[in-house]
Amino acid sequence: MKDKGELASGKEPWTRPDEYIGALARRRTARHSRGEKMRPRTQPEAPRFSLSTLPFLVLFGALLLIAVGIIVTAWPGGRPEPQKQQVAARELGTAEKGWFQEAQREMNRTR
Repeated sequence: MKDKGELASGKEPWTRPDEYIGALARRRTARHSRGEKMRPRTQPEAPRFSLSTLPFLVLFGALLLIAVGIIVTAWPGGRPEPQKQQVAARELGTAEKGWFQEAQREMNRTR
């Protein structure tokens, strides 16, 4: 900026409240002068069942059906009880009664 004449003078305020209020008032009156008569309504007088309530009811019904399915599947009384597996006669780490006496007899026979 070579020339100081290009700058706006700082003496005159360019932002006064009455300018803003006047612009808002002009915009409002312009909006009302156009009126709503020129533009057709975008919303119907009464809500349409097929566009507002029906999708909500279908979604609610689907979620209810899924919830009931999960509850029925997870209910413990609906399944047969698991059968207990037969315990093997010999488990690792345990011995039957009298094993030591049998072992002594076998040892005495082999001698």
